[in-house]
Formats: sequence, C-alpha cells, structure tokens
Amino acid sequence: MSAREVAVLLSWLSCCGLAIWRYSSNSPNYRIFSTRSTIKLEYEGTLFTEWSVPEFCFVLNKSSPRTELRCSSPGVHAIKPIVTGPDEEERNLFVDSSHTCFLWYYRVSFYNNHINVISVWVYDPENADPDELLGSAEEPSINSIVLSTQMATLGQKPIIHTILKRKAYVSNEKMKKGTWHIMVPMTRDDALKEIRGNQVTFQDCFIADFLIVLTFPLLTIPEIPGSLPISSPRGSQLMVSWDACVVASVVLVTDMETFQTNDSFHTWTRIRVPPGSLSDAERRSVADVIISWDGIFFLTNGVLYQKSFRGFVKLGRILNLPNGGIIGISSRKWCWVKYLSKAKEKRSNFAVWTENEIYLEYILLKFARLVTTTELKNILNLSVTATLTIHSVEYTGHPLEIAVFLSYCTICTVTKKIFLVIYNEDTKQWISQDFTLDAPIDSVFVPHFIFSALPGLVLWNKHSIYYCYHNFTFTGILQTPAGHGNLSMLSNDSIIHEVFIDYYGNIVIKMENNVIFYSKINTRDVVKLHLWTNNTTRAFVLLNTSGYTYFLYALDNGTIQIQDYPLSLETRSVAFTTKDKCPYMAFHNNVARVFYFLDKGETLTFWTQIIYPENTGLYVVVESYGPKILEESHDISFEAAFGHCTKTLTITFYQNVDYEGIYDYFEMQHNNTGLVMVQLRPSEYSKTCPIAQKVFQIAVGCDDKKFIAVKGFSKKECHHHDFSYVIEKSYLRHQPPKNLKVRYIWEKYGCPLRLDFTEKFQPVIQLFDDNGYVKDVGANFIVWEIHGRDDYSFNNTMAQSGCLHEAQTWKSMIELNKHLPLEEVWGPENYIHCFSYTMGKPGDLNQPYEIINSSNGNHIFWPLGHSGMYVFRVKILDPNYSFCNLTAMFAIETFGLIPSPSVYLVAAFLFVLMLLFFTILVLSYFQYMRIYRQYIYRPLHNPQRKHKKN
Repeated sequence: MSAREVAVLLSWLSCCGLAIWRYSSNSPNYRIFSTRSTIKLEYEGTLFTEWSVPEFCFVLNKSSPRTELRCSSPGVHAIKPIVTGPDEEERNLFVDSSHTCFLWYYRVSFYNNHINVISVWVYDPENADPDELLGSAEEPSINSIVLSTQMATLGQKPIIHTILKRKAYVSNEKMKKGTWHIMVPMTRDDALKEIRGNQVTFQDCFIADFLIVLTFPLLTIPEIPGSLPISSPRGSQLMVSWDACVVASVVLVTDMETFQTNDSFHTWTRIRVPPGSLSDAERRSVADVIISWDGIFFLTNGVLYQKSFRGFVKLGRILNLPNGGIIGISSRKWCWVKYLSKAKEKRSNFAVWTENEIYLEYILLKFARLVTTTELKNILNLSVTATLTIHSVEYTGHPLEIAVFLSYCTICTVTKKIFLVIYNEDTKQWISQDFTLDAPIDSVFVPHFIFSALPGLVLWNKHSIYYCYHNFTFTGILQTPAGHGNLSMLSNDSIIHEVFIDYYGNIVIKMENNVIFYSKINTRDVVKLHLWTNNTTRAFVLLNTSGYTYFLYALDNGTIQIQDYPLSLETRSVAFTTKDKCPYMAFHNNVARVFYFLDKGETLTFWTQIIYPENTGLYVVVESYGPKILEESHDISFEAAFGHCTKTLTITFYQNVDYEGIYDYFEMQHNNTGLVMVQLRPSEYSKTCPIAQKVFQIAVGCDDKKFIAVKGFSKKECHHHDFSYVIEKSYLRHQPPKNLKVRYIWEKYGCPLRLDFTEKFQPVIQLFDDNGYVKDVGANFIVWEIHGRDDYSFNNTMAQSGCLHEAQTWKSMIELNKHLPLEEVWGPENYIHCFSYTMGKPGDLNQPYEIINSSNGNHIFWPLGHSGMYVFRVKILDPNYSFCNLTAMFAIETFGLIPSPSVYLVAAFLFVLMLLFFTILVLSYFQYMRIYRQYIYRPLHNPQRKHKKN
C-alpha cells in the first residue's frame, strides 16, 4: 500500500472499537526480521503515553504512537505501549541475527509461444524505493541497480527452479541496467517456482530465496458501464473464494460490492451484473460464491448464476441443474496438480447440492447428477422411512475424493445425527466413515478438510471447533486455556467467522469481531493471539502466492485494502508466554516432491530423521491411505549424544507381484494400480513445531509421460520428404495376391537408417520421460515390420539362446490369435519364456529366436540379400517391466542386390526387347535398299558441261 492508503486504512481501523497496537517491517511478508531491520510500531487509540522497550532496542521517538524501533541484540524482546488506563498487551518479538539481508524482486512480461520473460533484480528492503516495497516497481531503483551490479560482479546469478518437475531456468543474456531476464515457459502443472541464487555475499549478507507462482496469464472480468453491483445481505460478513492452485486469483463478496483479483488484491476490479438480470433483492442476497476456470458462480435465493467474459447467465435445467432449491456450493481447497486416475476421466471442479441431490461441475460447464438421498439410503442400507438430507458437501485433502455430510433422523423434532460418507471419483465407490455427531435439529456445521494423507478435518458451528484427525481416530473439541471449547466466551460473545488452514498445518480461527485464535493440526487446544485488527472492521485472512498470510479489509467507502500478517511472529510471541515448546529439535526428510510414480520393478526409498531430547521416546510415524497395493520395508538407525537422540527411519516402497504367465494380465494390472497417499509425521507435536507432517502421493501405474525410442534414430537429422515404394507380395507375411504399395510418412516414421544388406542390426531401446533420457532398457522386446514384411530374420536360434522348449514366435502367436490385429497378437499379456521344462513343448530349437534384449546378442539380419525399406515397431515384452504399453517405431533401408523380378516380367521384357530388335532390323533394311536404289542408277558425280561464248 502507498503512504496515503496506509493512512486511510489506519484512520479507519482506529475510528472506533478497542485500542490496539501492531508492528511492521520494510521486508514484505516479514521475510527478514532481524537486527538489521527497521521495525515500525503503530498504536491506535487515545491513551498512549510512551513505548516500553528493552535496553538492547532503540526507539526513534519514544513518545510518538508511530515510530521506528531497532534492536541491536538478537533474541526475544518484550515490547508494549504504556497507556493511561488498563495495561496494553505485551508482545515478545523474536529478532533474528540472520545474514540474509537482501531479497529478489521480479516482474513478469508475456512473450509469444507461451513464454514468460521474468525480469529479476536484487534489492535491499532497508534502502529500497516505495514502489519496490509495494511490489509495483517496473524497473529497479538506483540503489537496486548498484546492488545487483555489484552482486553480479561477485558471481551472483538468479536461477528459477520449478518445485514439481525439478527444472531450472537461467538467464542467457548479460545483465542489462541491473536486471537479469529469464525466459520461462507457461505451465499449469508446474506453476510453483522458486528464485534462488548462488552462495554469494556482499557485506556479509545473502539473498533470501523467493517462492512464486507463475502460470498462464489470468484475466479479471472487466466491469461494463451501467452494470449494477451484486452483494451479500446488508450487515453480513465477508465471503471469499479462491482458486486452489492459483491462490492469487480471488473473488470477494461484501454487502456492498463483489471484487475480483488475480494478484492477491494488489489490483482488483468490481464484478457487476447487467440491469434487469436480477431483481434488487436477488442482487443483494448472495449466499455463496465460487471462482473457477469457467467463471464466477453466485448462489442467490437457491439459484446458481454464472458470471464470465460471455455475460451473466442463470444456470438451470438446460445444464442439468435444478432451477431452484440449491442450498450450497463447494470447491476444492487443496491443489493437486498431478494425480493418477485409472478411469481416465476428468475430475470435477465444484459441487452443487440441494437437500436431496448432489451435482458435480466439470470443465466447460458440464454438470452431472452424482447421487440422490434415495440412492444413498440403498447404498448405506438405511431405513426407508427415516429422513435423510444432505447437510453439506466438501472436497477432502485427497485429489479424487468428495465428502458428503448427511443429516439423519427418525423423529426429527429435537436432535439429528450427522454422519459422513466419502465418494471416490475414480473408483466410483461410496465409503461410510467412522464419524457421527449428535446435534440439535437446527444446527449448522461448516467442515474444512486439512492437508493430509489420511482423512482429517475441522468442523465448526458458531462457538466451537471440532477436530477429527488420523482417519477419525483422534477426535474432540479444541480446548481453550480456560478448559472449555467455547471460543465465544473468550471473544466478547462473538461467533466464528472464518477458519483458515494452510499447507503447514496452521489453523487460524477468526471471530466476527476479529479476535484470533490459533491452533495446529494434530493438537487438541487453541490459544488466543494478540489483537491485530479493530473489532468493527470487516476482515478476512488469506494466503498469498509466497505462502504467507495477509489480512483483507473491506472499507465502508467501497474499497478494499490488504495488510501483511506476521502469523509466525505472533504465534511465537504467545508461545513464549505460555512456555509452549516443540517436543523435538528437528524433523527432516528427503521427500522432494508431492507426486511420485512407481512402475513395475521399481522402488521408492525415503529417509526421515527426528532429533529430540533424551528420554522422551519420540519416533516417526509413516501412514498411508488408499488401495493396499504397496509393500514397505523399514530400517531404523539410532544415535545418542550430549543429551539428544537422533532417530533415522529409511522406508522403501515397492511391489511384490509377478505378472508373468497369469490368466488375466490386464485385470491383475488394474487391481494393482492406484493412488496411495503417504504422510510422515512425528509421534508427538505442538503448536510451536514448524511443520505438521510431510504429505505426498505415490501413483502406482503408468506414467503417460514415459516413452521409449530406438537409439540413433531421429526425425530431424535428414531431409524430410514423403515418398511411395512397392513391397513384392512374396515378401509379405500373408502372401497377398498383389504387391503392396506403401506411403512412407516421414513425420511418423522418422529418418531411416541405411544399412548394407550384409550388416546385422540390434536395436538399443532407451527410456524417456518428460525430463528427458532416463536409462537404456534391458528388458525383453520384440520387433515386427508394420506393413507385414517377413523377409528378415534373427541370427540367434532358440538353442543358442538357452531355450529348453520351443519359444514363442510371430508365426505361432498369429496362429493362436487369428482374430487379433498383428500388433496385438503378442505382448506382455501372453508372454511365456522358454527357459523351463515345465511349460511348452520341446519342438525345433533350431528356429530363429525372435526375442531381443540388450545382452543376448540377438540381431536382425536380411538373408535374401536385396534392397528394401522396412518400418519396424518395437514393443517391450517383459510383463514385469512397466504398466505402460511401451512401443516405438524405426525405419531401416537396406541396399545391395536389386530384387529378383518375376518370370513373367522377364519374359515380357525379353519379348519387347526382341520385338524392338527385329523392328529396327527391318527398318534398317528398307532404309538401306532405298539408299541403294537411289545411287545405283544415278552417278555419284555429275560431269561439268562446257558453255559456248557468244
């Protein structure tokens, strides 16, 4: 915010209500809060006298309610204002002694071909321009240019790392005017990135790494002149929805206007509706809102409306939705960019429900009814006469699951039971959970699932927070220090407005009067934090793209403001007073991603380490959720020294399934694939611990980004031109009556390898994924000519390959599977090896062995010794190699002897040749006779006659 905006905000916050005080720093999001930082103190109220600070801290103007503070010594410093009246609360500020002093600044500009150009420079928060501190600078300040140039001279260079795919992008140009320019492709599945630098210091100071989100450009819906505001009922609290994977994309509904932003409200636009589209009462009755890629959706008077770039429309029966009676809408709260779905169907974006029906919305505004309460009674074996209604629908922490809370009663006068079922969008299964809550008949509970592998949630009414952790085995009501669970009693009878949960396990409970309570997942109690905002200000707590919290304020003048909120500093201040300590000193692991693929024959090994005081007996808990398709092996090492213990757990995930020679290969594969959620957590935990647990996915199945290629073949290293050629019918496998004319498609087949017909060839198969080359493939594979040629063979015989009975061949497999096309007659699903006496028949072991791998020395050769074009397809044959059907194509052109023509062609050619010879002979005879006759009767030279002179 600018200085004027800050003044307006502070004036508004201090206009009425209780006196409060707060602090801030020049570093955005309080990233740097150290002895080098300037701490700004602000008191709101009329009773201020002076500031009380410890001796190691210096106040610029002790008697001013707005002043600056510097602390020369690191540690905890007790600071509070002295007032004429009741004492103000004291904060214990943790001032660090870090050598991190500088920050990265970045600007994004869009280039063609889906490329972002990121302009990066270094700035010092203590000596930066106001625009740099507000994040609105278009170019570096003079101080930043000097600092960036000096850092570059010392060897500094920013690198943008992607978190999910582990890619890195650097600048290929020299620094220009103190700025590096880095080109980064736009992606939706790798949007989370981090700007890092080299370990270079200037004046003993480093640069802090900076987490950012870069995706395709997000556009806000423009405001059309003459449109009317759409809002919530007068006096209602703020209503907010955000995109789970792009938290900067937010829509805010107040009782005056609706606002949209794509940069965490640094800029914003108003969302309004056309005149006549809604009545005045309908425009002021928004009950809920959702933002998605298909637009902004408003729930008003039981009807769902969509606002998009195309306009404002009512959604009803024409889109398979009810025309009225909708009581709720819900979208995803957690971002899972990658996940494995065996059904190969797109998952839903948000849910819509009435009392008796649930609908799901898919991409491009497609709605489908999921279930009715009548169907749920049958699924759950409930009494037909009982009353069953849908209480609420919420997306869980699992990327493919939806939780449905049901109200159930037989005599619905006083109480009801709320129980929970979870629906999996991949397996299409409903699973009843071990969760039941007895509640008054008119009570309403709001659920919010936490970010965890096992199902876990918090559920709140107006006064209390219920928790259910570890797959509903750890339940209760969050307790206050007073020993009860009623938060209203500690907040002047205010009621719960918002429960904010982030990826680190922090739980922030904001009451309507802006009193804040704090808890952490897997704990049983809450603490009250220091007052930060006036009790009459309408506010909301949100998460920005860097993972920090901020307050969003809606002012009565129809504008909105934002303010960074130092959640970590505030919780540490309260924990210092309550003597709350984390039971362990460190909790580490090497889980670098949130999504892993596990294919056949592969293993995933992780380690996790916990360091804790002696005689406390802590350990690491490994929990998984999903299909039981993985085996685990654990190895624990233990060390103790100087009163501390270090326990390291190494865990390996793998499959122990043999897919060879089974009756139904594909069914076995299907039953042993799926998505397994895993989390690592300490056995004990408290609110002061930095992170609650490490959550990640293991997708057992086929990675659709995985493929194979034959080494030495490409589509770029030759001149591209399509052409046609003819394959002699005698060279074709099925002996057709005619020759086969083939079109060589260069884009599809690539560059052919030219070989002398006497050369043998063994394909070398290489495995790739979306990051590039992985390894050479050592598994068995087969090759075949896709147009049906069989005028090639293999140099190894079955006996030479070690077969104990006749091996499978293309001829035998075609005979067994006549109803299938050539590419499906032989594969991992029906492969049987030849190295055992117990299966197969002895047969002729002098036949060619048609299976190749990297070590058996088997090669393709051309026994007929003629020129030809061969387009081969290769397929991995080993049933224990991969869940993917891995195939590749390559082409070989042999050159040597001209192919022998047919007898008829030779006879025809000789006949034409003889006919031509005799024709020329006859013609030459008549030509000779004509010349002979001409000169036998006519002298060759006419004698010259003499003429007389007159």
